Amino acid sequence: MNDQKNANADSFRDSIATIKDGKRNWIYAQKPKGALYNKRTILSILYLVVFFTLPFIKVAGEPLFLINIPERKFILFGAIFWPQDLFLFVLGMLVFILFVVLFTVVFGRVFCGWACPQTIFMEMVFRKIEYWIEGDASHQKALNNKPWDTEKIIKRGSKVISFFIISFIIANTFLAYIISVDELFLMYEQGIAKNAGTFVSLLIFTSIFFGVYLWFREQACIVVCPYGRLQGVLLDKNSIVVAYDYIRGEKRAKFKKNETRSAGDCIDCAQCVKVCPTGIDIRNGTQLECVNCTACIDACDHMMESVGLPKGLIRYDSEKGIADKQKLKITGRMIAYSSVLLILLGILVTLLLSRTDVETTVMRTPGMLFQEQPENRISNLYNIKLINKTREELPVILKLENVNGRIQMVGRDTIQVHKENEASGEFFIIMNKDSIVDRKTKLKVGVYSGNKLIEIVETNFLGPIKIKK
Repeated sequence: MNDQKNANADSFRDSIATIKDGKRNWIYAQKPKGALYNKRTILSILYLVVFFTLPFIKVAGEPLFLINIPERKFILFGAIFWPQDLFLFVLGMLVFILFVVLFTVVFGRVFCGWACPQTIFMEMVFRKIEYWIEGDASHQKALNNKPWDTEKIIKRGSKVISFFIISFIIANTFLAYIISVDELFLMYEQGIAKNAGTFVSLLIFTSIFFGVYLWFREQACIVVCPYGRLQGVLLDKNSIVVAYDYIRGEKRAKFKKNETRSAGDCIDCAQCVKVCPTGIDIRNGTQLECVNCTACIDACDHMMESVGLPKGLIRYDSEKGIADKQKLKITGRMIAYSSVLLILLGILVTLLLSRTDVETTVMRTPGMLFQEQPENRISNLYNIKLINKTREELPVILKLENVNGRIQMVGRDTIQVHKENEASGEFFIIMNKDSIVDRKTKLKVGVYSGNKLIEIVETNFLGPIKIKK
């Protein structure tokens, strides 16, 4: 019993697995396999196909998805957004942050293991190439320790070249999301001389990706990403995490064939540690480095099956579920987060659906009073600015909606607003003096393209003060 306690005490650690004696402890993760790993592979292939093909998909000649920060143009699923729609992005980010909080409270770090780009590229692209070139963990470790001979130079060189090429492809894809794939191809046609700044940026991002996946690796999740550090605040006893059933597993002991087992189901094979890409021992509980990749679940299930014990010693569960053998319960915090999230989603959807194709701003010309006109009429001069968010040319005319009067454009009858562009102009609103009852009269100006009402804009009409008798 004392030996078992000492063994368990030795397995526990109070520092991260990637640091040992103040130096980087390189993780040689054993190649995972199993049902969950196969499912993650299928999903990762789908994610990668979407990521690399999305820039090539177009709607009406425009990319389906574009984040053009330099030109302040954003296209999300074919809808064009401009800086004037910034409040929608702010609200969208707020909804996303609350979604992350809610999702983590309920499902832990499932996103990290199944959908995070860092995990997908590291585990499903670069590490697979590494396994293919250098072999499994034991072969990689042996290769690292051996002197630089022909085999090591060829294998390491092949890996470095492969990693750099893929990093370059990823950087180009990200650039296509920013400037569009057409501009990306045009940049290569024009050459480095005309696009030196862009090429330098491309090489910088390629180097960053290359450095992360060749050397920095799991440190991106542990050191850089704030999400892992937030889990200590967001998770509670009801959150679903990758967990070790210590009640069933302890006290752990090696498996002996044909034995009548009196110890726990954990056979202390350490396979869960060997396959972990961040080097932790899940049997010590939920830890900062755990990205919920489920490699330990597959490894443990395989060992349990091999020795004839029930699977699920390591599984998706909550701390309370393991301790009390209870199913996940909805807590007050989950209800509160869900309510706030639903309200914000409702507001966001409403704003998106009510978003107009043309954004119009009408203001009285600053410093100008009303003008006396013949036939007992009063006029005010206005400035108008229109932003066309569509991919069509829009001829715009203005009409008064709530009062008798007329609109007289300055220099033209209609305002031609080019696609994805803006236009401005001036116009007079002319009203009969007898119909003006207040110093300021609220007007509604209808913005029409043909017979279609696009938007109604409110403004004020300034008139003379009437002296009451």
